[in-house]
Amino acid sequence: MRFDGIRIGFAITGSHCTIAEVLPLMQLLKDEGAAITPILSPSVQSTDTRFGKAVDWHQKVATIAGKEPFTTMIQVEAIGPQKLLDLILIAPCTGNTLAKMAQGITDTCVLLAAKAHLRNNRSVVLAIATNDGLGANAKNIGTLINRKNIYLVPFGQDAPEAKQNSLVAKMNLIPEALLAALDGRQLQPVMVGY
Repeated sequence: MRFDGIRIGFAITGSHCTIAEVLPLMQLLKDEGAAITPILSPSVQSTDTRFGKAVDWHQKVATIAGKEPFTTMIQVEAIGPQKLLDLILIAPCTGNTLAKMAQGITDTCVLLAAKAHLRNNRSVVLAIATNDGLGANAKNIGTLINRKNIYLVPFGQDAPEAKQNSLVAKMNLIPEALLAALDGRQLQPVMVGY
């Protein structure tokens, strides 16, 4: 089992149309031996959309992980001083989360979890899903990919004709991106065809 004993913080942010795509990967990581600590952004905790209800996402995540998600700043703050995790995955990682992370803003439990984890020189992996990845968020992607201990799941344009600026990670590459990050390297190529 590739992730036997690896403690993964699996943080989910509000790209609501992508949540259903990442939950099977959470299950895969758990099936391969990972100890999953789920972390839900405020948007995922409280927003019902056409893609699902917040309470249902919470329950699905808790069922897969076998534990309740972290949902508060107090819970995630302990990640740093107690060295609770080996790595953090943010999947999906919204443009809002990218922008705040690039600017050092830590006003949600997902962002504070990443900050607390990075202070220990440990890896954070971002699986982006943003409609403005080639627009306003292009500079933030560039900033983050050059930061120590931050890695990206390879990504591409998911709908170039309809949404020219949209970028989404190839979620099926999450396991390989995590293994690479544990070795301190970026999975290549970073930009892939969709």
